[in-house]
Amino acid sequence: MADPIPLPPKRAAKPRPVFVRGEEREASAGPGDGGVLAGAAARAGRGTMSNASGRFEREARVALDDGWGNLDEPAPRIVTTVQTDKARSVITRNDSPDISFDRSINPYRGCEHGCTYCYARPTHAYLGLSPGLDFESRLFVKPEAARLLEAELGVKSYVCQPIALGTNTDPYQPLERKMQVTRRILEVLERWNHPVTVVTKSALVVRDIDILARMAGRNQAKVAISVTTLDRRLARRMEPRAATPERRLEAIRALAAAGIPTGIMTAPIIPGLTDHETEAILEAGRAAGASIAGYVLLRLPMEIRALFEEWLAAAMPERAGRVLALVRDIRGGKLNSAEFGLRQRGQGPYAELIARRFRLACSRLGLETARRPLDTTRFRRPLDSDNQMALFGD
Repeated sequence: MADPIPLPPKRAAKPRPVFVRGEEREASAGPGDGGVLAGAAARAGRGTMSNASGRFEREARVALDDGWGNLDEPAPRIVTTVQTDKARSVITRNDSPDISFDRSINPYRGCEHGCTYCYARPTHAYLGLSPGLDFESRLFVKPEAARLLEAELGVKSYVCQPIALGTNTDPYQPLERKMQVTRRILEVLERWNHPVTVVTKSALVVRDIDILARMAGRNQAKVAISVTTLDRRLARRMEPRAATPERRLEAIRALAAAGIPTGIMTAPIIPGLTDHETEAILEAGRAAGASIAGYVLLRLPMEIRALFEEWLAAAMPERAGRVLALVRDIRGGKLNSAEFGLRQRGQGPYAELIARRFRLACSRLGLETARRPLDTTRFRRPLDSDNQMALFGD
């Protein structure tokens, strides 16, 4: 991501309503707090149902009939817009003990996959946009990411460690097909002999098998495909613009066949909704050629709590109560817990049961769960970089 945007000096206690025209008639009366519920036609193909203001905003939108019948007509369908992110740097660093990498690159802000549960949604609030429908329809692209990356790798003090792609938003979301920012990043990493890990829900990753296979041959690349459910209907409602479960398994098969270490991620596991599929997903991934496995329990930070509750009540009303009760069970009585060491795995008997089921299935299937290290010793300046010759070639 780009340099973080400074937070406002203070946070408004509650957004002040601003009456706007052209919104849908039904204003949110639920946890969205002022967000406007979009009609079914307007949000067709989208994951969330509303566009509530972000937590830093001092104003909230409220639908109002101005006397001209503006609410009599349905709102226009939400279309995807793309803007340029004028980032000055591209490598984001972290010191979280919960994750296995200390640096990452996100070529895009926002994600058109529209996954209802996406933990990255709250980041759109830093842009003054909604973590709801804005997150999946108002996208930002970093077209200069490859150039910026090359400059950062060229700094004399840079110390090589694997770079993760796909840690916040998907590097292979639909926009990548046209923009090819992720591919250009991989080209730079390959030239510099820099290791990379990729996590995605998209079958588009197979487009870059040529690069990833060469890097994997030097133990400098591995890929993980996230499969949340094998149920096509549920996936369509929960992850509307991501690849179907079958396409993701096909991607695993293609990557593994090319000699690329490939993992199956059961992420996130949603208690009461998808946890019963854990073993089946791992078995399907292993059958497709996956050799590594991992999982993450559902997280509902910040605005995601209200957005997920809203979606769950509409899409799965018969399961909503049980799902939310189990989420609270694994989160110490709350819908989210941010403590290091617990964020990814949860706590309590139900979380322990899921962890045990996952371990037993991986052991039975021969799936690795330990982190496989990549080779950082080959990293060096390319021969054609800045017209300088490297001292040693491979």
